[in-house]
Amino acid sequence: MSASEHSTAAVFELVAPDMAEVDRVIAQRLHSGVPLVGDVARYIISAGGKRLRPVLLLLTCGALGFAGAQRHNLAAVVEFIHTATLLHDDVVDESTLRRGRPTANENFGNPASVLVGDFLYSRAFQMMVDAQSMPVMQTLADATNVIAEGEVLQLMNMHDASLDEEGYLRVIRSKTAKLFEASARLGAILARSTADIEAACADYGQALGTAFQVIDDVLDYDGNAAEMGKNLGDDLREGKATLPLILAMQRGDEAQRQTVREAIETGSVDRLMDIVTIVRETGALEATRDAAAAEAQRAVDAALLLPDNAYRQGMVVLASQLLNRRT
Repeated sequence: MSASEHSTAAVFELVAPDMAEVDRVIAQRLHSGVPLVGDVARYIISAGGKRLRPVLLLLTCGALGFAGAQRHNLAAVVEFIHTATLLHDDVVDESTLRRGRPTANENFGNPASVLVGDFLYSRAFQMMVDAQSMPVMQTLADATNVIAEGEVLQLMNMHDASLDEEGYLRVIRSKTAKLFEASARLGAILARSTADIEAACADYGQALGTAFQVIDDVLDYDGNAAEMGKNLGDDLREGKATLPLILAMQRGDEAQRQTVREAIETGSVDRLMDIVTIVRETGALEATRDAAAAEAQRAVDAALLLPDNAYRQGMVVLASQLLNRRT
């Protein structure tokens, strides 16, 4: 990649032909004899999004020289697992908006969303059997289990204003970063890489996923609601103690701490603008960005252990540009 190509758009362009094949696999494997299954699944998948997890798997395969068809199958698998978690998340969080349009549960109801999420999980497991690889099965089975644990852990932490940075990171490394980690690890498994390279890929994925979620939490207080496709302050409404709030309580005076604490404990957004001000004035927003930058740098360092080629460069760019996210 030349300097002019150092953008996420160029990275996505690098794997565009592969992603077209992944989309074909997704469309084919969404087929079901029960029409509602396909309707709900297609609705949420067609909502767009960056498809970062399959892109990550494809970049890793490219960096390590694996060009077999299983990369498309497993890229579809990780997208199905991710989509299943979104369907279930939106029901649990009672969300009404995702990526700028009504959630599946808002459109089709909670029962259909939960059950189609179950279908996508089970279809993903059918597909991963096609790889005929125990390490592939182990990686995806473990990741799916850890994600479920992360969801329960987050539920337990709702409205808990005493959650610290370590507890917060434990949730996001389970709930969000684990599938990033698995996606990158799968590329190394398919390429039959050494244990060191596989570990580097997994480290890259975990760091990238962690940075992605931390930036997502920044955007809840620094973004534009229309651009983000979600309601500003959603996490606060749900009683989630995200990193900007945790750091604001650490850095603020007693009155500021009490304002944030009460909002987390009650799930009230009545003083949302006051809390946004507190998060900014205490330097919590900048400190959260610094935490994301540290994770992004950890991802870059891990990627540099891979063979030097355009795909590895794409992985470096993806991590570097993550901090510029606005949506």
